[in-house]
Amino acid sequence: MKNLFLLITLVSFSFASAQVFEGKGDKKLQIGANFQDEATGVNFTFDYGLGDNISVGVSTSYALGMDDILADAADFGDRFDLKARFNANLGSVLNIDDNFDFYPGISLSLKNFGGHLGARYFFSDGFGIYTEAAFPFAKYDDQVDLFYNQFTINVGASFNL
Repeated sequence: MKNLFLLITLVSFSFASAQVFEGKGDKKLQIGANFQDEATGVNFTFDYGLGDNISVGVSTSYALGMDDILADAADFGDRFDLKARFNANLGSVLNIDDNFDFYPGISLSLKNFGGHLGARYFFSDGFGIYTEAAFPFAKYDDQVDLFYNQFTINVGASFNL
């Protein structure tokens, strides 16, 4: 099953490095699945354009499916994460496709300070797909590696608001 999700993610990156980022005042909502070692979950992201190629936002994830041993030990605080994000939206700079956006960024979360690399592709003015890989640079607690202090992949739908 994990190989299938990896394949979907790689295909998404190749076809959907995408989002039409329109600049200041642009609003994007992303809803997707979160994949990581030992768990899967849901992810919600909201980004707001501050300038031609800069956006800020908030992202939250909740780990749902996990190994039985971890499920017994994990409480709400272990499963939940909230992030403040900063993105450099490079779709218009790369000029690959008008419906494509590639965005590297950084985030500050309840669990760590990290980075992410994402791509969005819009099929219409309001609907598209996205994929995003996130990784921690610095963990707040080196003793805790459950869920969000590791490499994660998000895949899902993206909406222009």
